[in-house]
Amino acid sequence: MSAAAPPPSSQATPAARDRGDACPGTLRLHAADDGALARIRLPGGVLSTGQARALAVAARRLGDGDLHLTSRGNVQLRGLPQGCGAALAELLDAAGLLPSREHERVRNVVASPLSGLDGGGFRDVRPWLTALDTSLCASRAAEGLSGRFLFAVDDGRGDMSGLGADVTVRALADGGAWLAPGSVRVSAEDAPRAALAAAEAFLEAARSHGKRAWRVSELGVSREEMGRLVRDRLDCGGIGHEDHPEPAGVADGPPPGAVEGALSVHVPLGRLSAHQWEELTDVAGSELRLTPWRGVVLPTAGMATGGAAEALARLGAAGLVTDRASPWLHVGACIGRPGCAEAHADVRADAARALDAAGDPGLPLYWSGCDRRCGHPRTDHVEVVAAPDGGYRLSAAPAGPRPRTAFAADPSQIRAALAAITS
Repeated sequence: MSAAAPPPSSQATPAARDRGDACPGTLRLHAADDGALARIRLPGGVLSTGQARALAVAARRLGDGDLHLTSRGNVQLRGLPQGCGAALAELLDAAGLLPSREHERVRNVVASPLSGLDGGGFRDVRPWLTALDTSLCASRAAEGLSGRFLFAVDDGRGDMSGLGADVTVRALADGGAWLAPGSVRVSAEDAPRAALAAAEAFLEAARSHGKRAWRVSELGVSREEMGRLVRDRLDCGGIGHEDHPEPAGVADGPPPGAVEGALSVHVPLGRLSAHQWEELTDVAGSELRLTPWRGVVLPTAGMATGGAAEALARLGAAGLVTDRASPWLHVGACIGRPGCAEAHADVRADAARALDAAGDPGLPLYWSGCDRRCGHPRTDHVEVVAAPDGGYRLSAAPAGPRPRTAFAADPSQIRAALAAITS
């Protein structure tokens, strides 16, 4: 094990996009080492039980049988055979999961998963979520967004604030909504329309600067200039607005267990077996809400007396995390080998081995098979990146004032490596 200053991060500066957006979707599959991959966008992570069952059918008939949750509350199907696109699209379209073929890759919307259930926040944002998705699918301009562009809809509690969204609408205590970019207050009625206007302002800015940018951070324009562009777009759309500071407060996602109005479970490494998905679908009343933290929220409305406790026990028995003290809450990973050709290691197996050998790491770790670090969180964590010649490099992300790295030759050395960079 060694400790040293890390090299500059490859993600410290805006990426140069010299090719088209290859982000996978339902109609554009990605060729991975374990077969084709489809990413199904689920705005706000919301699924009816009927739609959940349709996804299970698709995974079983066409894929590896499992459902893989993403850091945006979407679902991936893996192990798909080449040429299955038409059959997959037909299945998903019949379930209402493909409302617009032109927009299926740009429906990236995260939303407060407990909104309207636990009495938190300032409003139930489900109407905003529905309206934004509808207007997004109706916008010809929005077809130009990349599959990486992200909207966030926050009910005021601040749980979407740390996810690095390109456009955020957040409910305010006075009944209005805060919009970024722009840092302005708009009316609640205008919030979904304002979010779309901000995205269209981004597209206009990219065109005027002659840049192929997928995210707002890649434009290379100042926050002030982007804000001015958004305000101009709001003016053109007749959307009233006024300057408003960013609301204070950032909240975590729902903890596992019973919370007011819902049950919450965490999915270790985001991979749900067919049995676990079936258990979730059977327990759910009318819907499931997938979270950006690779968890699932089930509203308890309509459950029989005592049903919530029984349901939670059933889900725990299926291998889902229902305990707030579980070490799995501190561990995430990309797909790694054998699914990804770029990966240098089976990071998921190694993460599990490290947990068995060393126990709870005590702080968030994200295991990556290569330097691309797909799916890594935006919040503070420790990067555990597989090295080409074996072993893992560890570094704090984002780097602190005294950045360090450490090297672990195998998973059993992770705890010692952590001590080297945190002491």
